[in-house]
Amino acid sequence: MSTTRRVALLGGIAYLVTFLASIPALALLEPVTDHADYVLGAGSDNQVVLGGLFELVTALAGVATALALYPVTRRVSRTGALGFVASRLVEAGIIILGVVSILTIVTLRQDLGGSADAPAGLMAVSAALVDVREWTFQFGPNLMAAINASFLATMLYRAHLVPKILPILGFIGIPLLVGKMLAVSFDVMDELTVTAFLLALPIAAWELGLGLWLTLKGFRPSPVLDEA
Repeated sequence: MSTTRRVALLGGIAYLVTFLASIPALALLEPVTDHADYVLGAGSDNQVVLGGLFELVTALAGVATALALYPVTRRVSRTGALGFVASRLVEAGIIILGVVSILTIVTLRQDLGGSADAPAGLMAVSAALVDVREWTFQFGPNLMAAINASFLATMLYRAHLVPKILPILGFIGIPLLVGKMLAVSFDVMDELTVTAFLLALPIAAWELGLGLWLTLKGFRPSPVLDEA
């Protein structure tokens, strides 16, 4: 296997891992994110911890996409390649902050929630931590996904390393995802609506399509690869 094929394969697999980890994480975290009294009752602690671990895997796999593709993307634009790595690192840090806030609620429930003298403000603290996680979701998987696409889609489009439709999907999805993030942030729209889903769909299609293409096909012939 050539070096460039291995780079594409590793980058594609890392992209697919972000999907395989992030989707079940949302369902696993629902006992905390959708139930305000979780911290007071008998919670599904193991399920929530597993969801947190899935989100951690998502964060690390996101960084892996940038690092795996760097040997090729730096041939297109060293600034763009470094920007992509940096944006993925920022996204991972934001996601991990959300994971820590959720897992803190689990610890609070275990230490204080089941006791007869549970602090009166425990639910308020729990709600605040859930709010932290919701904001990290807006600035992590939403805003940073658009910034990631602005770096990588531009480089792949310039070098013709993948079919043009893939980076074009990314270009379409960038303003739509930022618009959705702003609408949710200013309470114009709820995150769990059909409209919000449709606005996020192009970026999701870009990332999933890119992951599948790189895994199954690899990079297209390009002068960039010849120079490498």
